[in-house]
Amino acid sequence: MDIKKRNRAGYIACMCGLLYALPHFWWGLGFSFGFPGDFAKVPDELLTRVIGYWSMGVLAVLAALFGLSFVYKWGDKLPRRLKLIPAWIGCIGLSLWGCSFFVLKFQFAIGRVVSAPSFVEQDASPMAAWGYVWYALFLGWGISLGFAAFFEGKMTKSLVHRE
Repeated sequence: MDIKKRNRAGYIACMCGLLYALPHFWWGLGFSFGFPGDFAKVPDELLTRVIGYWSMGVLAVLAALFGLSFVYKWGDKLPRRLKLIPAWIGCIGLSLWGCSFFVLKFQFAIGRVVSAPSFVEQDASPMAAWGYVWYALFLGWGISLGFAAFFEGKMTKSLVHRE
């Protein structure tokens, strides 16, 4: 049973990685769809595109492959710690990053905080609504990595105790 849960969590982590990678590639090509701000104000320089879009897209694809290491047999060849430590770090970091956005939006909604002057225009933009999509993706990605790591650790412990 734990294998199915681990597989499901690994597949979800992979899908989240790919869903994060895809827009970075099309943003790198100059398409603004889904950009959570004013795409026209982003510097149109080669270095910005290479680092901000293409490199982040490639890293997200590699992270998606990492999610698959919890699903396929080739992942069992990796040392246990090489899978669990980055997965837990990713779980904590992505979950906190995603959750903090929603906490901040809640704080805005109840009037506890206001946008900094340099972000007022960006926060008022209709494109800012894409933030809900991307930060929900971070939250789902982090949670799925946590579940994959949890079930991986549980499964490998039970295999060690059997031997």
